Amino acid sequence: MNNRSSLHPQLTLSDLYDSSIVYTSRPSYVSNPWLEPEEHQSNFLTGRELIIANQMPVIVHEACVTNKLEILFEAVGKVIPSNIIQFNDQKSYEQVIQDLAINDNKKIYFQYIHGEDIVNKAHYALNKDVFMALNNKARIPEWTNYKYLPKREVVGIDDFSDAVSFWAFPFVLKPGDDLPTAGGYGVMICNNERDLEQAKIRIEKAKNETDTIIIEQKVEIVTNYCVQFAYSKDTGIQYIGTSDQITDDYGSYKGNQNTHDVPQSVIQAGREIMEIGVAEGYFGIAGFDLLLDKHGEVFAIDLNFRQNGSTSMLLLEPELQGRYHKFFSYLAPDNCDNEHFFNTIEKYINKGVLFPLSYYDGDWYKNETVKSRFGCIWHGESKVLVEAMEQQFLKELKKD
Repeated sequence: MNNRSSLHPQLTLSDLYDSSIVYTSRPSYVSNPWLEPEEHQSNFLTGRELIIANQMPVIVHEACVTNKLEILFEAVGKVIPSNIIQFNDQKSYEQVIQDLAINDNKKIYFQYIHGEDIVNKAHYALNKDVFMALNNKARIPEWTNYKYLPKREVVGIDDFSDAVSFWAFPFVLKPGDDLPTAGGYGVMICNNERDLEQAKIRIEKAKNETDTIIIEQKVEIVTNYCVQFAYSKDTGIQYIGTSDQITDDYGSYKGNQNTHDVPQSVIQAGREIMEIGVAEGYFGIAGFDLLLDKHGEVFAIDLNFRQNGSTSMLLLEPELQGRYHKFFSYLAPDNCDNEHFFNTIEKYINKGVLFPLSYYDGDWYKNETVKSRFGCIWHGESKVLVEAMEQQFLKELKKD
């Protein structure tokens, strides 16, 4: 087993951003039709990058940094960073951002855009207009230099029903605007008429906030890659790795696993896209969803000019055991109390097969029942071994 105390991530956030920048991975409390995260899930996300933050200040919900996380980190030779800025509800979160920006003259690096009523775009570390443009799905052709594109059509939302009638199943629908999405929530895969009718209901509800819809060919994929790069003026563009995305039949995100022998054509396509983004003014970490079909053709289906779920897994590779790594997160099951959930997690971390990233302590809440959440990386010699351990872990969670 590696001596974890002597190993370090290949890159940390403070290698990319200067000391005047503070990071927040929380979506705004104000939702949109394509990103309606549950409040506790959004709070949970704030702890995901603590290990890779290094010296970079991070805004974190108090429930993410209780003694439970301290215990889990200690088991892998880590400590909770001292440079965290805590909040506990919407009012305190927004007040923290405003105080940092206005009183402390800090720039905020947002994972998701926030409204101008919360903070003016002048206080964004990354130009807000650039950030929104690069993450606008309708503008993907610009950021790929009109390469790596499935057949697609961008239509006004009022023209959608007529336009989609000319498409044969299967196809994919996506919002074509600046509103943020995550985890495949804004992706609507239509394999049949029933899927299309459900998509039409969602689109109808979004009419007041969305102007355009993308209709796109559903690529019959061999592998769904998330190819990731980092950039700062000091480091230049760095390839930090590729993960294999795990999704269900309808595109919902189910985690990532590491992958070996990534085709050079996939890495090169990602580098070309990153170079275009950097030329537009982007800096930081970005991950691009690139599909490979049976003919070896590369298709760009989503460009995430932001950190991705598997970013920590790729950066922490030197500290992980074995050849197989899987990023995932868990919510305490209904038949499992928070104490048993935590104890089971601790047990598997001590087995050396589970690496903790974040823990959202439901017991921090005293006047309501909240299920704890856990973000982690499974690591071991093989996928077969890790999957067997995971199934055993899940079985133990379901105590009688």
